[in-house]
Amino acid sequence: MQEGIPEKTNLDTGYLNVKKGQTISHQDVKETLFANGFEKTDFVSEPGQFAVRGSILDIFSYAENRPYRINFFGDQVENIRIFDQNTQLSIEERDTISIIPRLEGEQSLLGVIQSDALIWLFHKSSGDIPQNIPVIAINPLAEEGQKVLYQTTPQPVINKNFSLLVKDIQTRKEKGYQVFILSENRAQIRRLQGIFQSLGCPDDLVQYKEVSLHEGFTDHHHKISYYTDHQLFQRIHRVYLKRAVQKSEQITINDLSGFKIGDYVVHIDHGVGIFGGLVKINNNGKVQEAVKLIYQDNDALYVSIHGLHRIARFKSKDSEPPRISRLGSGAWNRIRQQAKKKVKDIARDLIKLYSERTSARGFGFSADTYLQNQLEASFLFEDTPDQLLATQKVKGDMEKPYPMDRLICGDVGFGKTEVAIRAAFKAVTDGKQVAFLVPTTILALQHYQTVCERLAEFPVKTQFISRLKTPAQTKEILEQLQAGTIDIIIGTHRLLTKDVLFKDLGLLIIDEEQKFGVAAKERLKLMKVSVDTLTLTATPIPRTLQFSLMGARDL
Repeated sequence: MQEGIPEKTNLDTGYLNVKKGQTISHQDVKETLFANGFEKTDFVSEPGQFAVRGSILDIFSYAENRPYRINFFGDQVENIRIFDQNTQLSIEERDTISIIPRLEGEQSLLGVIQSDALIWLFHKSSGDIPQNIPVIAINPLAEEGQKVLYQTTPQPVINKNFSLLVKDIQTRKEKGYQVFILSENRAQIRRLQGIFQSLGCPDDLVQYKEVSLHEGFTDHHHKISYYTDHQLFQRIHRVYLKRAVQKSEQITINDLSGFKIGDYVVHIDHGVGIFGGLVKINNNGKVQEAVKLIYQDNDALYVSIHGLHRIARFKSKDSEPPRISRLGSGAWNRIRQQAKKKVKDIARDLIKLYSERTSARGFGFSADTYLQNQLEASFLFEDTPDQLLATQKVKGDMEKPYPMDRLICGDVGFGKTEVAIRAAFKAVTDGKQVAFLVPTTILALQHYQTVCERLAEFPVKTQFISRLKTPAQTKEILEQLQAGTIDIIIGTHRLLTKDVLFKDLGLLIIDEEQKFGVAAKERLKLMKVSVDTLTLTATPIPRTLQFSLMGARDL
């Protein structure tokens, strides 16, 4: 109750309400924005910014995911639109809006409570509450007449024992309870459905809701039980506040800040030109922003901000400056046709290459099992969209009847190892062995600890081999590996020596392949002929990346 909140006077005066048809001074609006901490920029991209372009005023309120565009006719508000800050395109019209500033906490909640307010206190201490405010303490040790009782019990602890969970749910269903499982992640809900299906449970055993709740509970009065997925898997529950402003993949006004006057650019319809900056042009009596592109003979092309998706930075492997196109000539169209022909030739070669790859026979792994779903559902963090996509792609490749050769490229800390662990577990559940190859001894130990911790609750035996092992330990590990009692082996280039023999190797995971020498790579080529291969890297060498981009390897 002592947490800082904005002053009441700021709450009353800080808001700026604007209506369509309202008469309001353009200058007064700008002064109000300045007074409330807004920053003036050329183009708005995040909350707390505003931009002025002639009769147009763009404002990004702190309470919205999208900015507002107010069009003035003199001092009268002609129209109000919500627009996409990335494309600058309007989304919908509004008749009225409220601009909310960023207000810092300057007083406590108690400072704005009226003297006739009634406080229900759930904690024993009441020393901070003013004497003139009546208080009702909800105390479990109070007299019977003062108790406020709720007929609820917390979610039972099942320690990831889903058979026990099913029995508990069935017992509640027999007593007439409705049972819900809550998760804020749709993919997690699908995993849970898969787990229950694997246990032979009917589809109507539980209902699923895509919502977040800190703790599960049972309301005995209304006969409803709520289970949270993070408690089922003993994960940390994270509270997600309002999501950050969404970004799109298209070129945006903000991207133009990276362009310099004189940079070479390409317009998809007119060819290579020179970036001439942002300029204001008069279009039928209205001033508009446009991008100026300069072509041969100093001809200029003005591109509206709505056409930014047709412009891209010129890129070439050559250091020589490109030839500037001529507006109105057919040269650029001829170049495009030649490029299309070359693309078709490359596509033909890729089809041939892909056909040769798929003709090699490999092991087609089974679809996800109950254990696979349980492993993925027990991940401590919510999967990122890219992490989820990578997992699906890798598992899809493994289920095909020809060898996988996929590259996962991502920065450090973005979850590549988790994807690799899920792939390794999928291989192990089908009776195959996994080799996890890393470039350094320290990395081998780190991966060993991570894999052991992640798979601690599953019947998977993991070992690592490096110079830290004694000759006797190494010999024992190699014997177990050949006998098939080791499921996952992690090691450095030592794994590539001829005395390392597998009973049934099904998956090869390579971390930072570019750090291995020529001899090691030649040995890898032999291993990868009929074995599914997954390569992880944060910094792929150009050759590896090029192979992936052209389709010779999956990315």
